[in-house]
Amino acid sequence: MTDDLPDAISKQEFRSTMGLFAGAVTLITTGTGAGRRGLTATAVCALTDTPPSLLVCVNLSSATHQAMVENGRFSVQLLSDQDEDLALHFAGATGAEGADKFSAGDWGECRGAQPRLKSALASVSCVVDGQNTVGSHSVFIGRIVEVCLSPDRESLVYARSRFHGLRAGR
Repeated sequence: MTDDLPDAISKQEFRSTMGLFAGAVTLITTGTGAGRRGLTATAVCALTDTPPSLLVCVNLSSATHQAMVENGRFSVQLLSDQDEDLALHFAGATGAEGADKFSAGDWGECRGAQPRLKSALASVSCVVDGQNTVGSHSVFIGRIVEVCLSPDRESLVYARSRFHGLRAGR
């Protein structure tokens, strides 16, 4: 049956198309102390409210991926329109690696001792409930165990290869 399917699109065509999808900018973080790891991501979404869960997609080659597998926990920081520099920092634009990425921002801890960005619109702490590898990434399913909210700013989104502040409509 699968022989009738067309060939996959090119990597460039995929990236160009996905770039049109506006995505909330987040930091996926895990670990404690010198073992903290984190990265910038837009591949995060709600999964179900029973039990409250979300999914995140993380490149297999990232140090954050390995730390998430080892820790069995992670947290997601939803960034505000004031956090573009922090998003770039965690994306590697400043050259910071590993726990040194946490030198930027005001960090605390969520339940389970996962990193929590105090200025995040939402900080969501999760326990890994499942993991599936697809190509170059793992899809992690996280059961939400704690949420810290600070929704007094606008969301940061990424589309068309640049950041945008998302203004609430009336």
